[in-house]
Amino acid sequence: MKRNPSSVAASPAIERLREISSWVNSVQAPVQLLELIVAAAARTMAARASSLLLLDPVSHKLYFKVATGDKGTAVKRFQMDMGEGIAGHVASSGEPLLIPDVARDPRWQPRISASIGFDTRSIACAPLKVEGEVIGVLEIIDKADGGALRSEDMPLLGVFAEVAAAAIANARRIDRDRKSIQGLQAEMDRRCEIIGESAAIRRAIADALKVADAKTSTLIVGESGTGKELLARLIHRASPRRDAPMVVLNCAALPEPLLEDELFGHEKGAFTGAVARKIGKFELADGGTLFLDEIGEMSPTMQSKLLRILQEGVFYRLGGNATIPVDVRALAATHRDIDREVAEGRFREDLYYRLNVVQIRMPPLRERREDIPLLAEHFLDRFRKERASAPVRFSPEALNRLQAYDWPGNVREMKNAIERAVVMGRPPEIRAEDLPAFARPASAPGTHVGRSFKEAVDAFKRDFLSLTLQHAGGNRSLAARHLGVQRTYLSRLLAKYRLQHL
Repeated sequence: MKRNPSSVAASPAIERLREISSWVNSVQAPVQLLELIVAAAARTMAARASSLLLLDPVSHKLYFKVATGDKGTAVKRFQMDMGEGIAGHVASSGEPLLIPDVARDPRWQPRISASIGFDTRSIACAPLKVEGEVIGVLEIIDKADGGALRSEDMPLLGVFAEVAAAAIANARRIDRDRKSIQGLQAEMDRRCEIIGESAAIRRAIADALKVADAKTSTLIVGESGTGKELLARLIHRASPRRDAPMVVLNCAALPEPLLEDELFGHEKGAFTGAVARKIGKFELADGGTLFLDEIGEMSPTMQSKLLRILQEGVFYRLGGNATIPVDVRALAATHRDIDREVAEGRFREDLYYRLNVVQIRMPPLRERREDIPLLAEHFLDRFRKERASAPVRFSPEALNRLQAYDWPGNVREMKNAIERAVVMGRPPEIRAEDLPAFARPASAPGTHVGRSFKEAVDAFKRDFLSLTLQHAGGNRSLAARHLGVQRTYLSRLLAKYRLQHL
C-alpha cells in the first residue's frame, strides 16, 4: 500500500526550517534573528559549534558576528583577511567548502583555534550572498558526538546560509528605509520651517502652539503666499496627532463634483468611470489632521456637506450606504475677508462658527519687513545647495530693493524671485538687475513714455496678469476668480501675452 506523501511526518530539519521562516517574519532585532538562525543550524546538524562571519566593506576583513559553542565569546575578538583560512577562502571564492580533516588541508590556518584552545577536526563553510555578492560566511565545526562533518551536511548548511543572507539583506533594507524616512522627515521639517523673528510672526507662532494640544478647529486667515499651510503643519507637528497623517486639500483647485469626491471618496460603480473604491481625504486623515486650504472658495452646497461631517463625525462615500466614522481635526485657511463673506451670505454662518473657534492671522510680508533679510538668506542658501552652485551673496542694493518692495505675493513671491535670481544671476553676487521686474521699484505698469497707446495697454495687461498670478501663488483658478473671468479665458490671455511659464 502506497503512503500519501502528505501524511509522512516532516523531518526534524524541515520542521526547523519552518520554524526559522516564522522567525524571519516576526523577529525584529537583526542580531537576535541571526543568533537564532546560527543556533538552529548547529542543533539541526548536530554540530559542536557554529559561527557567522560578516565582511566589513571598508577593511575587507571578516569578523565574527555570531558564534556558538564553548568558545563562542572568545572567538568574537578575532578577524581574518579574505583568503585566510577556510572561511576566508570561501568568502574569496564564493563557493561552499567541506574539510573533513583540517590537519590534512593546507588552507587550514590554526591561529584562532590555537589562541582560544579549541581543537578543530572538521569544518564546513557556506557563503552568504546578497544579489550575487558575498557578504559573509556561515560555518559549522565538528559533530557534537566527535565525528567529522560529511558531504550530506552541505545542502542543509547551504539552506541555512541562504536564510541568514536573506535576513541580513532584509535588515539592511529596513535600516536604509528608516534612514531615508528620517532624511525625508528632516527635509520636510526644514522646508516647513517658518522663518522670522518679527513680533507679528512670533505672535502667529505662539497662537499656533497654544491651540496645538487641543482638538479645537482653527481658521488661519491671511493673504495668499503668507505661509498659512506652514502654520497648519506647525500646529499638526506640535499636537498629540503628530504621528498620524496630515492631509492637505486645496478647495480652490477643484470644481464641486471633484471636491466632493476628494473629500468623501466613492464606491466602485458610484458613477461612470468609478472602476474601484476610492478613499477620500477625510478617511485618509482619520486620527490626524485635515487642512482645508482656501475654504472660502467652497460652494454653498459643499459647505453644507462639510458642516454635517464636522458636527456628526460620520460621512458616506459617494454611492455608498454605510456610515464611516472618523476622528479628524479640521484646520482651514482662507485669503478672503471671511467676516465679510459671511455678512454678504457667501459663506455659511454656522460653518464659520464651527471652523472659527480660534482664528490665527498670518501677517503679510510688508508688515514684517525686518524678516525679509532672514528669508532672503534662507531661500538663497536653499536654492544654492539644491543646484550645487558656487557661493553667492546679495549685493547691498539687491537687499535694499528686496526690503523696499511690498511683495503682494508675499513669501511665495519672494521665494520665486530668489530662485530665479539664483538660476539667472552670475556668481559671486546677486545684483539688483538679477531680480525679477516685479521686485524692483518702477513706475506704474505700462506707463513708459514713448509707447503707442496699444503698446502701453498691452504692457499694462501683461504686467497686471503677471502680478495677479503671482499674488495667487501660481494658482490659475484662483487668479481667474480674482480677475472675474473664466479659467479658460485666462489661459488664452496668458498664451497671448506669453506668460504660460508663470
